[in-house]
Amino acid sequence: METKTIKKIFPVTGMTCASCVASVEKTLKAQKGVANAVVNLANNSATVEYDPALIDPTGLKKAVQSIGYNMVTADAAEAKHHLEHHQQVNYRSLKRRTLLSVIFSAPLFILGMFFMHLPLVNYIMWILATPVVFVFGRQFFQGAWKQARHGTANMDTLIAMGTGVAYLFSVFNVLYPQYWHSRGLHADVYFEASALIITFILIGKVLEERAKANTSSAIKKLMGLQPDSVTCVYGGYNLKMPLAQVKVGDILLVKPGERIPVDGALTEGSSYVDESMISGEPVPVLKEKGDKVIAGTINQKGSFQFEAQGVGSDTMLARIIKMVEEAQGSKAPVQNLVDKIAAVFVPAVIAIAIVSLIAWSVWGGENGFSHGLLAMISVLVVACPCALGLATPTAIMVGVGKGADNGILIKDAESLELAYRVNAMVLDKTGTITVGKPEVLNIAWKDEADSKSLAAVLRGIESRSEHPLADAIVQYLHTKEIEAMQSDSFESITGKGITAIYGSKKYFVGSYTFINEQKVSIPAKLQQQADTWLADANTVIWFADELTALAAIAISDKIKESSPAAVSQLQEMGIDVYMLTGDNDQTAKAIASKAGISNYKAAMSPSAKADFVKQLQASGRVVAMAGDGINDSQALAQADVSIAMGRGADIAMDIAKMTLLSSDLLALPKAMKLSAKTVQLIRQNLFWAFIYNVIGIPIAAGALYPINGFLLNPMIAGAAMALSSVSVVTNSLRIKLVKF
Repeated sequence: METKTIKKIFPVTGMTCASCVASVEKTLKAQKGVANAVVNLANNSATVEYDPALIDPTGLKKAVQSIGYNMVTADAAEAKHHLEHHQQVNYRSLKRRTLLSVIFSAPLFILGMFFMHLPLVNYIMWILATPVVFVFGRQFFQGAWKQARHGTANMDTLIAMGTGVAYLFSVFNVLYPQYWHSRGLHADVYFEASALIITFILIGKVLEERAKANTSSAIKKLMGLQPDSVTCVYGGYNLKMPLAQVKVGDILLVKPGERIPVDGALTEGSSYVDESMISGEPVPVLKEKGDKVIAGTINQKGSFQFEAQGVGSDTMLARIIKMVEEAQGSKAPVQNLVDKIAAVFVPAVIAIAIVSLIAWSVWGGENGFSHGLLAMISVLVVACPCALGLATPTAIMVGVGKGADNGILIKDAESLELAYRVNAMVLDKTGTITVGKPEVLNIAWKDEADSKSLAAVLRGIESRSEHPLADAIVQYLHTKEIEAMQSDSFESITGKGITAIYGSKKYFVGSYTFINEQKVSIPAKLQQQADTWLADANTVIWFADELTALAAIAISDKIKESSPAAVSQLQEMGIDVYMLTGDNDQTAKAIASKAGISNYKAAMSPSAKADFVKQLQASGRVVAMAGDGINDSQALAQADVSIAMGRGADIAMDIAKMTLLSSDLLALPKAMKLSAKTVQLIRQNLFWAFIYNVIGIPIAAGALYPINGFLLNPMIAGAAMALSSVSVVTNSLRIKLVKF
């Protein structure tokens, strides 16, 4: 029996570095019933896929609490509110403690640097350092104690060990200076080092939290598109009510300038609605009775009433927000390497620190122990698992947010990381390169055919088809006031055409290939007219009985204005562009020529499109596929990077790793550029995070001392550690500055 798993995002509190992420992720994955878990430091969340029959959110929460962290398992809205409240309280507390830490550390630094020979100076420094280390910096000691109780270690462990050792060593030297004096050594104190390390790291934390808040601005912007309250029409009265109380079927009133609160359809009135947040089109759309409206869009001039059809998590806006949140919380493949390093990072740093102390004590001469202690403190403090933990997720968060701001919805980090490697772009024709709104130009009937009665048969057949071209024919015949004649039987042959029976007669509607397979004759006059239409990039649909073609139908689907420019930009980026279509060769050739595409394939069935993508992949290409219809779903599923065009079929959007809210093809090169920029920043972040630790730790241990006598001051080590995290987050925010 197949197990059904569900995927949920839970806020996690108490994480400070990559080691924390590794611990929480490992614990969640070890729980029975958990299929997968991805933990993100940048937005403090865990995305867990689990079987509710085997484990529930309470069980997940207990598992996380067992290793010293906490998980919020309330419903989505409440959890989000709880996390925001927790973050605000923490941020205010952090700012207050940082300010007080600076106030106490400033005189401590001055005394330590310039007035060390004053009487009782060590006692004054002790008094000033104590609240900084144990009150304002208590979060590091509390975190380290939690980790120690569960047999693990993280960034808090390193800070607590470094500052704790410096503080306790200084206290010992203040109380028992004779221990060193009797050995001919000076009793040094490092109160200013322990306090300033805490102060620098707290300042870094404040800057980091502020920068991290900016990484999630895209989600906040999307959430801001929904109003807090709505006007509900009930029993002839207009009642104000909270958005959360709206139910499907409620009639809501929207006044000029107001945002539409939920998805629905107009029941009364008309207006122009700004749908630019969905379509990217700046021109407002006329909405009349029966027309659909979308949550988050803005009513322009008139007032109207509409029936709520999609509320809460069922609105398009809610689905967009959920997709962006899941993408921001997902893990890029490159992060797997970071996770492996993070798992051993803290124990390795502690080992290096202890070895440094021992080595200095044995081979460092008369000041060996003092130098060893400084080296140990510096190693513990300079090491930064924080920068490693933030390097990838912050870039992914900002990249996904930047995409959402530009109408590019990215489903996961993997597709964002992979898109920059794409070197083959496969495009569907209808709705991707063309507008996707086919219109019948004309119908040419066979000489002496009873066009009126046959048109009724044609409308009856096409009214039962789901193909967009069939809908165009039905609309055209409707304007000609032709009534549909219902068939006795109907069979749709995917990718080819339709067979229908009326009484004793069989009729066919479809492509030239399909009609040809039925072995019917085509009058020369009809063929000539069809060839003329085909040469003008029109699609021709044939209508025939068992003997002869009865009509040729010319259907036009205009090429999008942006298509040639988008294709040109993709080609300039070194990407080969291919067009696939189920249409005939002549139409395909004409459309491809107008779009600037030299590689095209016509008369392609859905499975043939998927096979073509496979062929490209077999030749070593990284393939992206962009399409909007059900017939594209196989090829989309096969492609390395799948892209659904805006307003396409739901199945295409479900399968695709990226969705373009706008149907504008220029969004494709934007998506490729966004991927390239995000990957570039991820690499920069990881390079600096790694190189910082690779260079910083040996210098802190005293590697330069034999060469030039340099020994890293623990205060500078603390400042460098704080700066490394801030620089990684700030570097990621540069994606926001990218202009497409």
